[in-house]
Amino acid sequence: MRPYFITGIGTSIGKTLVAAVVTQALKADYWKPVQAGIAEGTDSEWIASVVENKTTVIHPESYKLNFPASPHIAARKENLQIDLKKILADYNRFDKNRLLIIEGPGGLMVPLNENEFVTDLIRELNARVILVSRNYLGSINHSLMTAGLCRSLGFDVAGWVFNDQFMHYEEDIVRWSGYASLFSLPLFKTITGDTVSQAAEGLELSYLYPSV
Repeated sequence: MRPYFITGIGTSIGKTLVAAVVTQALKADYWKPVQAGIAEGTDSEWIASVVENKTTVIHPESYKLNFPASPHIAARKENLQIDLKKILADYNRFDKNRLLIIEGPGGLMVPLNENEFVTDLIRELNARVILVSRNYLGSINHSLMTAGLCRSLGFDVAGWVFNDQFMHYEEDIVRWSGYASLFSLPLFKTITGDTVSQAAEGLELSYLYPSV
């Protein structure tokens, strides 16, 4: 199966929460190949704490970097360079009969090294894209710019997940971008395994499976 790559319109917009809900709903595997900033724990560790099904495999990061910054800067501080070939080699060891949810760092144009961006990783992985949008002043602009870049690059976009507070901006983004809404999440004050399970329980996402 082709994997799904969860990206968003920026940072701190709920990608990890969305990844947890989708992973739980589909009983899929999870992977965040590049993690920058680990002082307060990793996204993989958090996913492991809230995804409660017994079949999900959480794959280790290809790069786990200490400094909380753009991956190319965090890697530079550790005298490393992120290599897409290493990420792909790790990916090729996974069971391809299992659906895989991949979480990217930041947004589409986050640099991974001096020459390659998250967009290059998506293309190399031949992944379908799930876009995450969060409501804030400027989010319509950021959402439509993200959608426009996906379209210009010919990405296969499954649709949007809308996170946090809602007005009519969801309908506008769907209409103007041409990409469907997969589901919406409310603003959660606290997030636990029960929160994720309850959010996942009401979702019908089985149509995401035939991605070959």
